[in-house]
Order: sequence, then C-alpha cells, then structure tokens
Amino acid sequence: MIEWVVELKIRAGVFFGGRSVEHEVSVISAIQALNNLNKEKYEAVPVYITRDMEFYTGELAGKIESYRDVGALLKKSVRVMPVKSGAGADLVEWRGLRKKVYAHIDVAIPVVHGTNVEDGALQGYLRTLGIPFAGSDVCASAVGMDKYVQKLLFRDAGIPVLPCLRFNANENMDGLCSRAAEEIGFPAVVKPANLGSSVGIRLARNAGELREAAEYAFDFAPVILVERAVENLREINCAVLGDREGARASECEEPVMAGEILSYEDKYVSGGKGMSGLKRLLPAPIPEELREKIRAWAVRAFMALDCAGVARIDFLMDGKTREVWINEINTIPGSLSFYLWEPAGLKYAQLLDELVSLALKRERERNSLNTAIDTGILAGFSGGSKGKL
Repeated sequence: MIEWVVELKIRAGVFFGGRSVEHEVSVISAIQALNNLNKEKYEAVPVYITRDMEFYTGELAGKIESYRDVGALLKKSVRVMPVKSGAGADLVEWRGLRKKVYAHIDVAIPVVHGTNVEDGALQGYLRTLGIPFAGSDVCASAVGMDKYVQKLLFRDAGIPVLPCLRFNANENMDGLCSRAAEEIGFPAVVKPANLGSSVGIRLARNAGELREAAEYAFDFAPVILVERAVENLREINCAVLGDREGARASECEEPVMAGEILSYEDKYVSGGKGMSGLKRLLPAPIPEELREKIRAWAVRAFMALDCAGVARIDFLMDGKTREVWINEINTIPGSLSFYLWEPAGLKYAQLLDELVSLALKRERERNSLNTAIDTGILAGFSGGSKGKL
C-alpha cells in the first residue's frame, strides 16, 4: 500500500504600507520580501495597508509597478478584513451584507516602517486577533520606535548613548532653545522622537538653526529630541537575528553619506531600491576589535528591548577618536537588512524562513501559558441586566 504525504505550504501574509511617512519605503521592502519567500515552502499573500488604514490584497498588490497609480491598483484589488480563523486568520472580503473568504493566512510578516504600524500598533492588532506574526512583539516594537525610551534602556544595559533632551510641542520655543543651547550645546541634532528613515532630522550649529530645526521636526511629530552631534561623524550599522533565547549579529556596514548626516535621500531616493540600494562600505572599514565591540553591543541592545526576529542597530562614531555611541534600533529595518547577512552566507529566503520559524515558536510558547483561572465569580452573580454590583 502506497501512502501519499502532501506537504501543505505555509500561507504567509506580508503586511505593508500604512499611515506613515515611510509608506513608500515599506512598499519597496515588502515587494522585495514577497519576491524572496521560498515558493516551494510558502504561499505568499500581499496585504497592502492604505494611508487610511484599509487592507487590500490581490495579485497586483504584490507588483511594484502597480504602485505608480495607487488609485488604479485599489480598483483592481480586493478590500479585506483579517478575521480570526483557527490558528491563523481569514482575509474576509466584504460586499454589502455578504462576506467571502478571499484567502487564509497562517502567519503574518509585517514589513512596515514608522508610526501607526511599526510602533506596536499593527503588532497589537495582530496579537488581539491571535495571528502569529514575525518580528518583535508589541512592547518591544513600541519602545523601538521611541528614541528617548530606548536610550534609557540602552544606558541601563551599559551601552554608551549621547546626551539628549526631550521636548513636546506644547513647550515654549524660547525656553526650549535656551535650555538645549545651555545643556546640549552646538552642534546639535534635532529629530522627531518617533520616526525613522532620517525623516524630519536636521543639524543645528547655532541658536537660529536650532529654532528652525525644532519647528521643522515638530511638523512630523509632537515630541522631538535635541541631541549632541558627533563631530567627524561616521555611521556604523549592524543587524541582529534571534529572540530572547539567543541572537547573533551580522556583518557591520558603513553607509556613505552625501552630507553631514545620513539623509532620507541618501537611504532611499538615490538608489531606488530601498535600504539595499544605499551606497555602503561592507564590511565597514574599522579595526577588528571595534567591529566585535559594536556587534556585541548590538546583541545587548536587541536583548535589552526583548526584540525578536531581525532588527538593525545603528551606531555613531567619531572618525578621529573612534568613540562610539548607539543611535537607535530599527525593529523592522528597511529591506529587513538582508544585505547585512549575505556576507555570512545567509540568503534572503533563508532569513525570511528564520523569521517565520521564530514567529511560530513564539506563538507555541504563548499558547502554553495559562491565561485563565477558575474563580467562580460569575457563577455566583445574579440580578439580570438591571442588577446592581
């Protein structure tokens, strides 16, 4: 008797877009991920999130050329809503009073960047629905987007951080500038406290530039940071892959900057391929001892925030003194930082496979936890709808 064993593919929903200034970058990163998922193991389902936070899917949603005209794309796509179904979720198509299951997904792979999606908001939504998802969990995602809070955790973990001040939009601008000039000094970097991709960031060398930079940053976020600038700046980045049980660091890179700070244009516009198109020195031309120190700090930062999946940690270095400070962590890095793993022989498809494995492992661990206790409180309660507690 012959027994046939059919291996079903894992249906992976790749979520991207959202109400974020990094919307377009997310689209580029997600299409790269969709194209690199192992087709023999996964059935990829693109889930595009519009700027109005509506979910759309369909064959065209997974093609980069479709995003030249998003309006036309949406007309040819299907609007869906994720609904809990078994161990995963159904993508339900709603038309009037009828509903139809368009597709089922076993696991979600968020490839989103910025506020409202990378900052724990999307992760919390997926967690509430009970859908396994790749990457950091809700708390780590939220902290990873708050540049000030993460600095506090990094400092407590013994990783060097730069002096900075936190201000909100209700502060008196004169008082803000006076305090920043006195306590931070010049040159200073001014940036939104919860954005990535170098959006809203400017360098200030005097009081006038500080005011202009603060006003500019407040256009993007209600909370900003004023931080001491690093002279002779060189940026060194390193990715980390794993979870709380163990993580490893990638090769280090040095992005090539056109100006005094790494800009949005440096990262995404000039290359046209997201972070993978950025001009970089890989491996970074730094001494081996310094390389290993940065890689160790990167893993420590990853663990300090209890991250999972893959994250990129960015460091700032004084090119003359070689003093190094941690800048920030990116819990969902552009292009998922696949290019940092290739020197070690880890292909993009293998990286994505590890992310899914870590997601399913975390879900098994969560399902093993006790989430209910038998108190008998409701059994003894009576009084009906008008009863009094």
